Amino acid sequence: METNEILNNSAIVHFLGEQQFTAGFVDKLKIKYRSLICPYISLIQKVQPGEKVADVGCGNGQFLLLLSEFARPSYLFGIEIKEKLINNAKKLFQKAGHRRYQFELYDAEHFPVELEEMDIIFLVDVLHHVPKQKQETFLVDLSKMIKPGARLVLKDIDSASPFVFFNKIHDLVFAGEIGNELPAEKVLSMLKENGFEIVEQEKRLMYVYPHYTFVARKK
Repeated sequence: METNEILNNSAIVHFLGEQQFTAGFVDKLKIKYRSLICPYISLIQKVQPGEKVADVGCGNGQFLLLLSEFARPSYLFGIEIKEKLINNAKKLFQKAGHRRYQFELYDAEHFPVELEEMDIIFLVDVLHHVPKQKQETFLVDLSKMIKPGARLVLKDIDSASPFVFFNKIHDLVFAGEIGNELPAEKVLSMLKENGFEIVEQEKRLMYVYPHYTFVARKK
């Protein structure tokens, strides 16, 4: 069986452990073992072979690298607000030998036009890092960049769960900030209000992290 036909947490941890990430020791541990507390397997399975994929808030590029290995997309596009992370992602992909990819710096105001070409766009644990007063505008502006028929996969932490406390502690320790999590039902309404049809939804508690995932197709 080929490597990219295997999809389980052991394969993900092993694969990420072999990569040369430009990050500190703690960040490398977070990257390597995040699949144990985040539903990466379910997210990767959303991608069909040959699709153009974007990751909004791509960080060091680890999720896009997983998609490249396990989902067989035709093109990968990542945006991030921190130039250091963009540079890290580029170095990672150069070392891994992947060709069909692009990373761009996002100014937190204007989404790049390349998003209009994507078949599926991921927003994974990003919305709760957007300032509370800008969250709705952020989602409205992003929805305008998504072509009809394309899918937005939005995964975040449900503030309606009492377990949200543990994610706030997590973000305080690892990101130095307290997140602005929203209730899953609020996000669901926001997606519908912005021209999306919900084709899949899931809530999952992994250890102490209350995740929700919506797959929304642009009408």
